[in-house]
Amino acid sequence: MALDLTGARAEILARRRSAAEFMERSIEAGRSPGNRLAFLKTSFDLAADTASRIDAQAAGGATLPPLAGLAVSIKDLFDVQGETTAAGSMVLSGAPPARLDCPAVARLRAAGAAFVGRTNMSEFAFSGVGINPHHGTPANAATATLDPVARIPGGSTSGGAVSVASGAAWAALGSDTGGSIRIPAALQGLVGFKNTARLTPAEGAIPLSTTLDTVCAISRSVRDAVLLHEVLAARPVALTRRGVADWRFAMPTTLMLEDLEPAVADAFERALRSLRAAGARIDELALPELGEIGSINAAGGFAPAEAWAWHRNRLAADGDRYDARVAQRIRRGASMSAADYIDLLQARRDWIGRMELTLRNYDAMLSPTVPCVAPALEPLVADDAAFFAANARLLRNPASVNLLDGCALSLPCQAAGELPVGLMLWSRALQDETLLDAGLAVESTLAARAR
Repeated sequence: MALDLTGARAEILARRRSAAEFMERSIEAGRSPGNRLAFLKTSFDLAADTASRIDAQAAGGATLPPLAGLAVSIKDLFDVQGETTAAGSMVLSGAPPARLDCPAVARLRAAGAAFVGRTNMSEFAFSGVGINPHHGTPANAATATLDPVARIPGGSTSGGAVSVASGAAWAALGSDTGGSIRIPAALQGLVGFKNTARLTPAEGAIPLSTTLDTVCAISRSVRDAVLLHEVLAARPVALTRRGVADWRFAMPTTLMLEDLEPAVADAFERALRSLRAAGARIDELALPELGEIGSINAAGGFAPAEAWAWHRNRLAADGDRYDARVAQRIRRGASMSAADYIDLLQARRDWIGRMELTLRNYDAMLSPTVPCVAPALEPLVADDAAFFAANARLLRNPASVNLLDGCALSLPCQAAGELPVGLMLWSRALQDETLLDAGLAVESTLAARAR
């Protein structure tokens, strides 16, 4: 039986178990058939060496680094010294190896992370579904024991989420441009934290949208999400650890609750009942500004325009080597004029200002992370129309927070034996500490009610 990775760090720091013991189990899980498509490259031997080095420090009485030799996977978007960064593509597969770790990887390494490998992803991070036609698509690790039908992992941090859900990694470094951390976390019963974008450096990561890209991580608990944010943002997080009754929440009824699958609606309603029963104040809130997002993005939005700027010469030279669905979405950016782009910037600034007037009255908003459970994989591989419909549906709720330049936390809220469902707490920019603090209270309340 696998060791419980949720409490792994505490066990190592208390010297009750060794880092090598947890690493052995992570490597065993990483080599399982279910993870064959989750990793594009593994570095198990180096990870084991890191864990052994941490144990040697512990034996010598040294203070251990924050991540204590635990297994961390790296999305194929980030520079790791000596490795090629290809972003799940074939176009960049022959690019020179990175000369240096990017800042996010360097911070994790300095904090004692043991890197177990580079993970699969939607090509160039441009999909919330997680399908990759070049390297294959890893099946959802959390639904495998509940349903014989292979379901999507969620994207774009698909392999990263599978690595954590399967036990191959304690945490996964990824990115979130429209939900790419929170979608796979929600669909696989994990915790995904999208911090305010400016708090973590994105240098050394292949961009999708320089306006919206956020460097962040997937974990198994809010407690671990707090620690990972401290490492990635290089700043301490002050927590009050107040009970859930001391927070003020709102539930937006515009957009976020539309067309929910019954399983999601049921899990979300149960979560709200549990929070209210524990004393949480939850106001229903129209928040009509959410209904304006479609018109704000009518000319295409930031991602296609900014991706087109980065990819246009590569598409001209190697367009046939791209995932056709990704290339189609990038090429939409070619039609946006400079005037359209400037109008989009101004519309976003105005919209954020009006949203923040309401959001400042609450500690966090509560919404379903995505409106559906993980769809079956094969129909979305086979049919373009089904793929694009599912992609738009998955991105709808989480992408709103990226447009807001806000922060958001997805944590599981389904009952035992049910397909994973995510509950999203979200707020305006730079409210990260408040959101994580409230997330700890929500997580604790839902866990207590489940027991």
